[in-house]
Amino acid sequence: MSRSYSKSVSKGVDWLTVVLYTALVCIGILCIFMVEYNPATFTPSSFFQGTTNYSKQILFTGICIVVATFIILSDSKLYPAFANLMYVFGIILMLSVFVIGKNINGSKSWIPLGGGFNLQPAELCKIFTALALAKFLSQLNMDFSKLQSQVIAGVITLLPALISILQNETGLALVYMSFFIVMYREGLPGIILIIGFSFGALVVATLVVEKNTLAVILTLIAGLLVFVFRRQIFVRKRWNVLVLITSVWFVCVGIQRFAVPYIFNNVFECYQSQRIYSAVGKDYDCSQNKHALKSEAAGKSPGKPDDYNVRQSKIAIGSGGFLGKGFLKGTQTRGKYVPEQHTDFIFTSLGEAFGFVGSFIFLAIYFLLLFRIVLIAERQRSAFSRVYAYSVASILFFHIVVNVCMTVGLFPVIGIPLPLVSYGGSSLLTFTILIFILIRLDADRQMVLR
Repeated sequence: MSRSYSKSVSKGVDWLTVVLYTALVCIGILCIFMVEYNPATFTPSSFFQGTTNYSKQILFTGICIVVATFIILSDSKLYPAFANLMYVFGIILMLSVFVIGKNINGSKSWIPLGGGFNLQPAELCKIFTALALAKFLSQLNMDFSKLQSQVIAGVITLLPALISILQNETGLALVYMSFFIVMYREGLPGIILIIGFSFGALVVATLVVEKNTLAVILTLIAGLLVFVFRRQIFVRKRWNVLVLITSVWFVCVGIQRFAVPYIFNNVFECYQSQRIYSAVGKDYDCSQNKHALKSEAAGKSPGKPDDYNVRQSKIAIGSGGFLGKGFLKGTQTRGKYVPEQHTDFIFTSLGEAFGFVGSFIFLAIYFLLLFRIVLIAERQRSAFSRVYAYSVASILFFHIVVNVCMTVGLFPVIGIPLPLVSYGGSSLLTFTILIFILIRLDADRQMVLR
């Protein structure tokens, strides 16, 4: 590789993004260290022995540095050229889990690599899906207003999500919904997102409000709409407006009275339904759950959980106060009260140690990274690079919002890691590759890629 080429590559790198990435990875190692620190057994050599989670995370970071360097020195043209092939490889890798996979915490979505390390293909497939979607939407003469194009983009996004659900990884499956934000940026009709958010609001209302009361409210809303549009309906004889209002009312009532109860009682496991109900302050009766009844009939406990982890998480974050208890002084963190504190609930250790101020600064770093990625996306000449950049921003945004809301009880516990901070090689490697492919593409932003 010539010196002039290396110089041109380093000159085009967005170093602010690299700095923000590095800061978050270092914060992650620090938080994992706070969770595992034990003054009775700690020695400086433990950072390099690979026996603790923070030493393993340092090892993962070293691997990610090598991978990131390789990506920076690679040719940007490789990514659109092999996008579809990598997507097919990702799907095959996810399907292979059903044959050679390992069950961890009730989820068969891991491939054992030996030495205590495991690979989660559903994590890596987010990269391949982002590249495949960028490849599809950057085609010449792409008209994303056509239904056919929207369906194909939806299939590209939802296929790995469906496989994730079959692997009992509902949380990761939901992450793939973030790609619809990208599609909206590229011309997906806003009505589709409105319908999606409305469905979510209706599900929440079904859990919170008594079913007959909610049915009456929906009926009153439909009646109000008929009154508002009475001129179009009765004077101008636009009966299609009345049919539309009646149809929407019928669908909404059907969802709240039949579809939602059926999903919670027959599709979801008891613990999944309980977690969702707990997020809205309600209790779920597992005696109505088909899977729980089968477990009881087989002589097994349905394993109905309470909200212990969320309650302990709230206590830990709340005990940090405004300025926090200080580094390695968190009683909840040191006492191991919060389950999965080094992975899904890593934010609690930071909140307890550094309080509101530290949490605010930490989230501000995330916000700056997201803002920077959006700026990078908008300065691209290539549609491929722009779509990919928005995919990275959407995935990061979804992970951050869901994970933080999960730790404070505003969202059900669904096993979403905090990007670059939570312990885990698959997660760290995935976000590293996502971000550094973006940096590589941005370095060649004057080039039109397809």
